[in-house]
Amino acid sequence: MSPPAGSPETSRPTAANGGDPLRMPDGCLVAKRDAPVGGQAVLEGVMMRGISVWAVAVRNPEGQIELESEPLVPWAQRHRVWRLPVIRGVVALGESLKIGFKALAISANAQMEEDEEGEKEEIGGWMWGVTILFSMLLAIGLFFVVPVGLTSLIKDQLGNAFLFWLVEGVLRTGIFIGYIVLISRMPDLRRVFEYHGAEHKTISCYEAEDELVPSRAKLYSRLHPRCGTSFLLIVMVLAIFVFAPIGLPAWYWLVLSRILGIPLIAGLSYEVIKWAGKNRRKAWVRAVMWPGLMLQNLTTREPDEEQLAVAIASLEAVLERENPEAAAHQQQIEIVA
Repeated sequence: MSPPAGSPETSRPTAANGGDPLRMPDGCLVAKRDAPVGGQAVLEGVMMRGISVWAVAVRNPEGQIELESEPLVPWAQRHRVWRLPVIRGVVALGESLKIGFKALAISANAQMEEDEEGEKEEIGGWMWGVTILFSMLLAIGLFFVVPVGLTSLIKDQLGNAFLFWLVEGVLRTGIFIGYIVLISRMPDLRRVFEYHGAEHKTISCYEAEDELVPSRAKLYSRLHPRCGTSFLLIVMVLAIFVFAPIGLPAWYWLVLSRILGIPLIAGLSYEVIKWAGKNRRKAWVRAVMWPGLMLQNLTTREPDEEQLAVAIASLEAVLERENPEAAAHQQQIEIVA
């Protein structure tokens, strides 16, 4: 007879009940398989996506969980070219950004208070458009234009292309890590990071084929090998090698190459993070991904059971409408968290 749920014998996942004897750097267990589901933390909630549907669950100011889901036709499904290696990464990133910003808008509007007439005010579409544009320009400027611009100031002193791209790469990675450290100290973002942890724990609980309830999900790691934080660190590192063959042209060509090279770097990084998720059981793979997992200690926090309940509600809304594994096999599409 199996021990009752919640008893000491079932207090932690094991290889027998869906867990994995391997542990993440935080000491918690990691699931033994990789499932085609991903997600994103939003304001007081979590967005989850599968292959053909995505959902966002948000806890409103009254304490109730608001749920919204939408069908999804993956861009990669529309043409076989979009499923080719590297290209599929660019497509997946663009698709994820579109869904992510829409989910963020839904979560923000859920937190809006009612006006004098009892109707909720909503943030207009134009404002979100400006926000998205500003965010993209800030990211490109801060992580690509600024490093090459600062390094160009000492180009003559460096003397050769090797030192140039090495200094630029170290500077870019340093700016990125500094940015992560800075935002991790902002009190207003703490709950977002807690929901980020809830998203990871819920996905790992599902991947381990464990029961999707807060008491089980909380046993899993808040670190995940397919996390966007690890993805961005890979982008910063791969950029060093992608830009190396360009050499030392005029400064305006250097800046232009950094902007135009972003899709290629994103596509290559997608392949790396997808491969790492599938091979998470190998010790040397975990060693290579260790720096990205360490950064997740800054972008995730331990969630409470109410936050886990929100993340689970979002994932269950996806699972009600599709079987992600069957859909991924049928359409030959994979999801990166």
